Amino acid sequence: MGTIVVKQIGSPIRRPKDQLATLKGLGLNKMNRTRELEDTPSVRGMVNKIPHMVVIIEEKN
Repeated sequence: MGTIVVKQIGSPIRRPKDQLATLKGLGLNKMNRTRELEDTPSVRGMVNKIPHMVVIIEEKN
């Protein structure tokens, strides 16, 4: 499997606690931070849960 680069574009202020927990699970907690994560179904599910707060910048094989 490859990796994906995820960037936080939205603030967790006034969002449900489960969305904040999802951000922390991805290793993001401040605006415009990026993380390189393994491209697994669980990570994709977390990204799809909060599409208004994160964006996939790059997909690497």
